[in-house]
Amino acid sequence: QVQFGESGGGLVQPGGSMRLSCVASGFTFSSYSLNWYRQAPGKERELDATITRASDNTIYPASVHGRFTVSRDNVKDTSYLQMRDLKPEDAAVYYCDVAQKGRGQGIQVTVSS
Repeated sequence: QVQFGESGGGLVQPGGSMRLSCVASGFTFSSYSLNWYRQAPGKERELDATITRASDNTIYPASVHGRFTVSRDNVKDTSYLQMRDLKPEDAAVYYCDVAQKGRGQGIQVTVSS
């Protein structure tokens, strides 16, 4: 059974940092690229980062480039999203997602003073 579990969210002040984790199980994690998305209330889902199977390529949209860093550990079947210089507009539910396998339940990130 494919499962994803995100952790590491919560409340952070503007300008702060946070690291999200996503643990996957039930499939060969190292065989798939992985994406991190966000969705804020009333807004479309947005892609924040993509990392290829062997971590040889990462992709970010302009809105987070230089602030977010995606990584993965294929031994632990885990991906991480390191977020820095967080802004109030970064507040959302964040998901890890693997095409054709599914996504996690999501974890709330709140950016507020």
